[in-house]
Amino acid sequence: MANIRAILANNIKEHRRKCGFSQDGLAEIANISSQYLATVETCRKFPTPEVLDRLAGALGIETHELFTVAPTPHDELQRLRNDIIGEVVEAVKQSFAEESKKQRKK
Repeated sequence: MANIRAILANNIKEHRRKCGFSQDGLAEIANISSQYLATVETCRKFPTPEVLDRLAGALGIETHELFTVAPTPHDELQRLRNDIIGEVVEAVKQSFAEESKKQRKK
């Protein structure tokens, strides 16, 4: 798992590129220096909460989205696997419970 600085740096870069901003453009809108933004995007600095809010606002996202990690296809497959296993286990339990009821009635 990537560290928090790497997640933040990657998300700022990705959102900045999606918005079509250069580092200078985003820095200007967020009222920070482009040199400072570069240090954040290269994991050398970690911004204050106020700067995080300004960056998110400039990017048109909520601040928490700067720290969101998108699930990988492997993560999705693992989640699906766990869901299927959970459903099978429940079905087996239910089947045993019904069989037990039938046995008691005899």
